Amino acid sequence: MNKKNKKSITICAIVTIVLAILLGYDFVTMKGYTSPYNKYRIYLDGEKIGLIDSKDELYSMINKEQTEIKEKYKVSKVYPPKGFEIIKVNTYDTKNSSISEVYEKIKSLKEFTVKGYNVIIKSNDTKKAPIYINVLNKEIFKEALERYVRTFIGEDRYKQYLDESQPEIIDTGFIIENMYFQERITVKDAYISVDEKIYTDVDELTKYLLYGDNTEKKEYTVVQGDTVESVAFANKLSASELIIANDDIKSTEALLAIGQTVNVSYIAPKITLIYEELVTQDSEQQYQTVIQEDSSQYTSYKAVKQKGENGINRITSRVQFINGTQNEGVTFVGDPVVIKPVVNEVVVKGTKKYYAPQPDPTIGGGGDVIDIRGQQIDNGATWGWPTNTPYMITSPYGYRWGTLHDGIDISGTGYGSPIYASLDGTVVQAQWGGMVGNSAGINVVLAHDNGYYTVYAHLSKFYVSPGQRVSRGERIGAMGHTGNAFGTHLHFGVFTGPPYNGGRSFNPLRLWQ
Repeated sequence: MNKKNKKSITICAIVTIVLAILLGYDFVTMKGYTSPYNKYRIYLDGEKIGLIDSKDELYSMINKEQTEIKEKYKVSKVYPPKGFEIIKVNTYDTKNSSISEVYEKIKSLKEFTVKGYNVIIKSNDTKKAPIYINVLNKEIFKEALERYVRTFIGEDRYKQYLDESQPEIIDTGFIIENMYFQERITVKDAYISVDEKIYTDVDELTKYLLYGDNTEKKEYTVVQGDTVESVAFANKLSASELIIANDDIKSTEALLAIGQTVNVSYIAPKITLIYEELVTQDSEQQYQTVIQEDSSQYTSYKAVKQKGENGINRITSRVQFINGTQNEGVTFVGDPVVIKPVVNEVVVKGTKKYYAPQPDPTIGGGGDVIDIRGQQIDNGATWGWPTNTPYMITSPYGYRWGTLHDGIDISGTGYGSPIYASLDGTVVQAQWGGMVGNSAGINVVLAHDNGYYTVYAHLSKFYVSPGQRVSRGERIGAMGHTGNAFGTHLHFGVFTGPPYNGGRSFNPLRLWQ
C-alpha cells in the first residue's frame, strides 16, 4: 500500500471517529449515548432533599395532605416551607426520590406556609426594632387600624374627619386638622410559616395594637364614691386611658354604677397615632396674692383686703395629641380674649414688732385640703403661680401609661419666658438632672421653710445657684424643653420632703384650693 492510500485511510478513520463522537456512538459498547433527563432537585435551607421528575406532583401532594392547615386558616392552598427551593436540572442520574418520600422529609423538617401579607412597622427611632405582623388579608389590618383610631378619637369624630364634616367652631370647640401615624408602615405579599403568629381576626389584631404583649386583663369592681378619675388613679391609669379601655365610659364626668366592672388593663400601643387639633377653649387663670405691709399693725396681724378671683381667658391654640394624650407644648393662635379678668388677692400684713418675742404665723390661710390620695396638705402659705399668663395646663398630675406624672405641665407662655419661685425658699440645686434625674433636663429645686420642695423642670436656663435664698415671685429660670420633653413647657412639681429622696409628691393645684 502506497503512502497516498495510507494517508486517505487515516483521514477517513479520523472523520469516522469525529462523526461517531458527534453522533454519540460508543466504540466499546457499540451503542449510542442517551440524552440527559430533565428532573427537579429539591433543596431546603440549602440542603439537598431529593430528586424528582415532577414538581407539580409535589405541590399537589402538599396541598392535598395539609387539610388541617387549610381548615384552620380557611385557605384553599398550602405551600412549601420557607427556605424551600426547586431547581430544574439536566442529569444522567436516574436515582429518583419518590414524591411521597420528599414530602415526608420536608414535613419532618419544617412547617408549611400559607400565602398572606407581612406588615412591617418601622419607628423613626433607630434603636427600636421593627414590628412584624402577619395577616392573611390586607382588609384585616386596615380594619384593625381604623378601630385603633376610633378608640382614641371616637366613632363620630373619625367619620366627620373623613367626610370633612366637622362642626365649625363658634365660641369654643375643636376640630382635627391633621392625623397620621408616626411610624412607617408597609404591607407586602409573603408566604407565612404556620408556626408564626398569623392574625385572622380583627378584634384580636386591634387588641394587640392597643395592648401589645400585655394579654393579662385586669378588672375593677366599682364601689360607692368611685369616680372615673379616682378609679383611674387607684389603678395607675390616667382618666383618658381608662376611657380608651372602656367603650361604655365616654368622659371623666360619666357616672359609674356600684358593682360595675371596669377594664383597668394597661394599654401599651404598638403604633403611634398623632392628631393635631385647632382648639378654642376657656382657660382658668390663677390669681396671685399681693402682700401689703402695714407698719401700724403688729406682725401677728393679717387681713384679706381684697378677695382674689380667678380669671377666664378664651384661648385658641394648636394642640398635638399622641395616642390620645396631649403633647406638653402648645402654640397659641392669635391673642387670648379676656372673658373674666383676674382679680388678685390683696393681703395686709403687719410689720410692727412686739416688745416681747411672739410667734410670727405664716401668711396666707384657707386651712388644710385633702389630696386625691388622702394626704393632708398645709395650705397656710401664700403660693404664687410659677409662669406668666395666659397659660394652659397640658398634662395634669396623675398616672400616664402606668407611671406617675408627679406634677403638672404648664405651657403656652413661650420658649424663654420667665419661671418664678412659687414661695420663699432656698435653692437646693440648679443644674441638668441631679436629684430629679436626667429626664428633667435643666431644672431648679427649691426647699421651703414649711418642709415643702418645688421642682421646676425642662428649663432652657436658670438664674440662681445652690444655697441662694429666693423670694416668692422671683425669676429663677426660663421655660424650655430640655430633657425628656415633647414641646416647650414647665413641669412643676411639689413634694413633702426632698424629691425622690424620701419626699412624697402631690397635686400642685391643691395649693390654690
